[in-house]
Amino acid sequence: QVQLVESGGGLVQAGGSLRLSCAASGRTFASNDMGWFRQAPGKEREFVAVISWSGGSTYYADSVKGRFTISRDNAKNTVYLQMNSLKPEDTAVYYCAADRTPLKLVPTTRLYDYDYWGQGTQVTVSS
Repeated sequence: QVQLVESGGGLVQAGGSLRLSCAASGRTFASNDMGWFRQAPGKEREFVAVISWSGGSTYYADSVKGRFTISRDNAKNTVYLQMNSLKPEDTAVYYCAADRTPLKLVPTTRLYDYDYWGQGTQVTVSS
């Protein structure tokens, strides 16, 4: 059974930091791009960051650029999202996901390209 399990969410004050982890089990995703998405109450799920299967390319939403860093450890089948300088508008449930197509040349930010999803972890930033 393929599973993506996020952890590391919680309550933090504005300006603080959190590090999210996403551990995969059931198969390796070393050949798949991995993304982070988030969904705030009453809003659609949106792209946050993506890292290529090799780790050589990363892309970020404009709203998090310069504050968030995505990374991966293929040996551990885990992807991370380091979130610094958090703002109240970053409050959301954060999901990791794996692109269905292996060995892509360019990572995608489109939700429907991702087949495997975690259950999400809540991040709440207080003002």
